[in-house]
Amino acid sequence: MRIAVTGAAGFIGNAVATDLERDHEVTRFTRREWDITAGPIDGDADAVVHCAALADDWASLGDAMLVNRDGTRNVVASFAAARFVHISTSSVYDAFVPTVNLAEAPRATRFLSTYSRSKASAEEFVSDVILRPHAVYGPGDTTLLPRVLAGIRRRRLTLPNGGRVLHSLTHIDNLVQAVRLSLTGPPGVYNIADAEPVLLSDAIGRYTDAAIRSIPYRTAYAAAAVAERLPGRPRITRYAVSQLGLERTLDITKARELLGYRPR
Repeated sequence: MRIAVTGAAGFIGNAVATDLERDHEVTRFTRREWDITAGPIDGDADAVVHCAALADDWASLGDAMLVNRDGTRNVVASFAAARFVHISTSSVYDAFVPTVNLAEAPRATRFLSTYSRSKASAEEFVSDVILRPHAVYGPGDTTLLPRVLAGIRRRRLTLPNGGRVLHSLTHIDNLVQAVRLSLTGPPGVYNIADAEPVLLSDAIGRYTDAAIRSIPYRTAYAAAAVAERLPGRPRITRYAVSQLGLERTLDITKARELLGYRPR
């Protein structure tokens, strides 16, 4: 199968492309080969895995929409006849409340970040497969874990509710498996995550010996709201607090039953 992978220089895109190259003809698209915000191209492939995105919760709404919404529309238009697998995110769900063993649900109508809003808008252009992973981690991760560990001060890491909340994390190998299955599986929207949720504090504890200090969720949220009103980029955002301090667990039954997904 001839497969195009966008965002192939990124953490997810590179992992997907590297795996698919074992038994498929893969064309890697990075920003150097194609700026997806510039418009469609005359693409030719049997399938597309769209991984390119601006994953920044503090990006301007214009920038986020340009890359995540308009860029997705351009990729869909470029490969109109191809099977389309879109790497979305569980952040399209309502961030204001906990996500507790949530099955695939409609996109939220209120958002705490431009990232969430723009990724929700991008899904409107996809009619084949949409994958919604949460907190993708593993070798090559330059975003999730590094950002969390960057908050360590004097060998202490302060987390809302001490990180004692359940999360459905997604190892990169499991997401790659889901992509492979999506190339031929039934169209639809699928939650993707590891087999079982874990306490966020336990997961983080595997990567650092820093002491985890707890701060009440409401206090952290209020502090982030103040930080967002100050000049410059805030050290913490309400979106980040909501992701770290509330339960974020997903029901992956649909992916198991329809795609044959078996997280390792």
